[in-house]
Amino acid sequence: MKKLGLSKSVVLLAVLFTLGLSGCASQRVNTKSSIMEYLYPKSEDTFVEPSTPHLKLPLRVGVAFVPESKESTSARNLWSGQNYSGEMTEAKKGEILEAVSDNFRALDFVSNIEVIPSAYLTPGGSFANMSQIKTMYGLDVLALVSYDQVQFTDEDALSLSYWTIVGAYIVSGEKNDTSTLMDTVVYDIASKKMLFRAPGTSRVTGQSTLVNLSEELRADSIEGFEIAAEDMVVNLKAQLSTFKQRIKDDPSQVEISHREGYKNGSGSTGAVGIALLFSIVLITRLRKRYVLGSRG
Repeated sequence: MKKLGLSKSVVLLAVLFTLGLSGCASQRVNTKSSIMEYLYPKSEDTFVEPSTPHLKLPLRVGVAFVPESKESTSARNLWSGQNYSGEMTEAKKGEILEAVSDNFRALDFVSNIEVIPSAYLTPGGSFANMSQIKTMYGLDVLALVSYDQVQFTDEDALSLSYWTIVGAYIVSGEKNDTSTLMDTVVYDIASKKMLFRAPGTSRVTGQSTLVNLSEELRADSIEGFEIAAEDMVVNLKAQLSTFKQRIKDDPSQVEISHREGYKNGSGSTGAVGIALLFSIVLITRLRKRYVLGSRG
């Protein structure tokens, strides 16, 4: 009888412990890098009045992630004792920036692309920091990439039916919802004018136990960033084409000039020049063969 009473006490404590954990399972993690915090770090800052952009073709473009926001939050897994943050790794940032760069490399009016390390962008650095980067890398245009990812975890309404205790593990239906927004904003540095923007979004949902909650959230975070980045890159390609057409339709929006040696997007060694050079070489070789043949 005493043994049975003890078993009941253990079960009761286990149930109470489970319910206690369930009340702490809800959490919200927000990871973001804000373009507004970077350009206008103080709430009282007034918006900069841009001038008319003067684009010298071919353009020299830089791409970079803006610094992480001070409003980003993290969470602690009360079961495992681990801290969790959805902060994006530098390696993942590099992959995304390379994908963004590929779209610019395909343009005939862009000469080179520079991927700017995150350390070169100062939190709240604003347009002064952009001017420093312009000088360091010799840029004309800077594409700033930002993101906002929210991960919300709460018990599934049906999880109570599936609660069991297996040793130290509590198996419950956790509902993980990861929503991600990623955005590329392209600025002409000298005029402080935004030329265009391209957003991308994603939503990832999943199930996990309390024990592996941090691992599941981290995997969902990476997947969310990847899907949003793919969507953003597709939209960026479309926006680049739209921007090019908009300049042709309304030249008053932007002043255009050409650097020395650049002509109609082909440069001094464009397709026509290469074809002409090839013809000259071919004619020269044929003449030599003709002269040698005549001497023989």
